[in-house]
Amino acid sequence: MASLFDPITIGDIALKNRIVMAPLTRNRSPGAVPNTLNVTYYEQRATAGLLISEGTAITQQGQGYADVPGLYTPEALEGWRKVTDAVHAKGGRIVVQMWHVGRISHDSLQPGGGKPVAPSAVRAKSKTYLVNSDGTGSFAETSEPHALETAEIEAIVEDYRKAARAAIDAGFDGIEIHAANGYLIDQFLRSGSNHRTDTYGGSIENRARFLFEVMDAVTNEIGAGRVGIRLSPVTPANDAFDPQPQEVFGHVVKNLARYPLAYIHIIEGATGGPRDHQQGDQPFDYDALRSTYVAAGGKAAWMTNNGYDRALAVKTVKDGEADLVAFGKPFIANPDLVERLKRDAPLNTPDQATFYGGGAKGYTDYPALEQVA
Repeated sequence: MASLFDPITIGDIALKNRIVMAPLTRNRSPGAVPNTLNVTYYEQRATAGLLISEGTAITQQGQGYADVPGLYTPEALEGWRKVTDAVHAKGGRIVVQMWHVGRISHDSLQPGGGKPVAPSAVRAKSKTYLVNSDGTGSFAETSEPHALETAEIEAIVEDYRKAARAAIDAGFDGIEIHAANGYLIDQFLRSGSNHRTDTYGGSIENRARFLFEVMDAVTNEIGAGRVGIRLSPVTPANDAFDPQPQEVFGHVVKNLARYPLAYIHIIEGATGGPRDHQQGDQPFDYDALRSTYVAAGGKAAWMTNNGYDRALAVKTVKDGEADLVAFGKPFIANPDLVERLKRDAPLNTPDQATFYGGGAKGYTDYPALEQVA
């Protein structure tokens, strides 16, 4: 019978416990380059079994929010190397979440001020984060995208491959493919954002084609044992919608089973919202999703996320319903979350006003248990 605090090996990565820090966008890397403040932030949280970095753009085209880090310049990779070295020095493990936002972007963030890209020219009913001329941050409506040509899709797959190699070279223990929350891969998967009539649209198999081209590229480049993937079957984040999520994501996990991945990361319900949120006519059956994966021969660790507290996380791992549990907001305010969960100690309350942008306040200044005492 497993415990939340037991070690586990996922693919090629050995973890000291089953507590994961979920990817958390914090908008504190100006110029898309990780800095010393970012080093401190991740180093503070290295007692987690696994740290998943904030979403990190594979190219400038993949960038959707101001001051988020990238994987596409020498300066960014040098910055990430300082982060990974610091985490490893503390005995931690860290993977990078590789991100292409697709249509969830703004002209001002794109190369040459061009349009964001998407499976189809359908503007998202969503917002992105920009930095104003006076240095303050604000949210703005996303820009109208243009539909990707086939050659452009092939180029983005190659961008994923290059970014995966760059991540490993920068010292990451692995990568997480961000295929959730209404970003580019998720946009291809869902009929609400994918209106294509070519081999990348229409049937579920066609809509999943881009995802599996990316999976082939990155697993061939760095090995499947260092690759995880994040999925969000029913979240409405960033105008994501499909009337048949059980069928779509059943097809996805069935085909993911052919890769010996490190883990599959499932957001249950609405990202950052209700766990019982549904799309389509029926509540989503997460047990059936995992059963579909296992029946197809899948052996990757199963990671769950969204609204977990200590009691639910402990029970979920103990009952074998998941191998790992990812925590988001609790890790923002509690750099020593693992110790607090072990002791069943009180948690600091996160300051939502400092989630996006700024400096050390609300980022690296939350007290540990010893400081509170």
